[in-house]
Formats: sequence, structure tokens, C-alpha cells
Amino acid sequence: MERDRVTTRGEDFSNAQVEVSQLPDYRSVPLSPVAAGYRPWALISQVSFWVILAIGLWILPRLPFATIDLVGWYALPIASLLLGLITAVYVAVDARVRGWALREHDLIYRYGIFWRKTVILPFARIQHVEAIQGPLERYFDLMRLKCFTAGGLSADLVVKGLDSASARRVRGFLLEQIAASGPTDGEEALEDDERG
Repeated sequence: MERDRVTTRGEDFSNAQVEVSQLPDYRSVPLSPVAAGYRPWALISQVSFWVILAIGLWILPRLPFATIDLVGWYALPIASLLLGLITAVYVAVDARVRGWALREHDLIYRYGIFWRKTVILPFARIQHVEAIQGPLERYFDLMRLKCFTAGGLSADLVVKGLDSASARRVRGFLLEQIAASGPTDGEEALEDDERG
């Protein structure tokens, strides 16, 4: 192990091997579920597209100027409604799987059913945080947090399904952590942005 230790400019540098079995398991962190309003919000926002499409496909061949033959055309609205039903089941199950946790040094967010994804974003990488709330989210008292890191145009992590009060508290905490770490790479000030 002596060959893993080097002294450079009076400082000891060590790069010893780490046993994989000794690493902490992020899966053992208890995640908080998304807010109760997330499921109805997701159902309305996702399923409404298929319902509107089915209505449009049902009305389209009945318009006076339409030259579409009605034979077999009825299958398209039914297919749209079936896709809406599949989407509704997916969204309902997905709402149970989603979870998040805030730890001392990072934010964890898990989502997905078939391809489950867990994102762990260290505070040291976060440069900007936005709290966003659309009209339907406002109705269900929900808010999304968008966390941006260096070099990207879009958010690296979007935490959906937080109730407004929790989202504001988490955002405030993240901004405090960013401010405490100081400006990085020429960054002078943090933008305090909340949309909604």
C-alpha cells in the first residue's frame, strides 16, 4: 500500500483501492413519495391527449367537407382510447414508484417502471435551481424543481410531484448549499428564480 501514497509539494496524496463491497448502497436510502396530487395531475395531463385525439378522430369523418370513408374509420378512435387507458395505468403505477430524498450532500430522485432510473445529484454540481408551477400543478398544489449543472442548456434533474411548500423549502436549502460552496468557474451570483 506504500506505493499508493505519494508526497507532492509537501502534501500527502493517497489513491488506495476501494473495495466495492464497502461502498454505501444508495438503494438503502428511504425515499419520500411524491405528493398525493401528483397522480391526478399526471393522469389529467397525460390521458387528456388521447381522449382529445379520440374525439377528433370520431368527429373528423362526420364533417360535411370530409371525404373519408367511414368503413373501418371507427377503429382509430377506439385505438386512441385504448392507448389512453394504457397510459392511465402506466401513470398510476409510476406515481407509486416515484420518490425523492434530500441528504447532506446530494438530492436523489427515482422514477420509471420498466426502465427505473435513479438520479443522484451532488450539491457541489448544482449551479441553478428553478421552482416551476403550471396552472394544473397550481390547482393540485404541486411544483417541479429543475436543477441545472454547468455546461447544459436544459435541466440535469427535474423533480416532479413535490407539494409547493416542500418544493420551496428544498429549493431554499439547495440555494443555501450552493451559496455556501461559493462561486465556481467565474460564476459571480446565483439567480434566484421562481416561476409560477
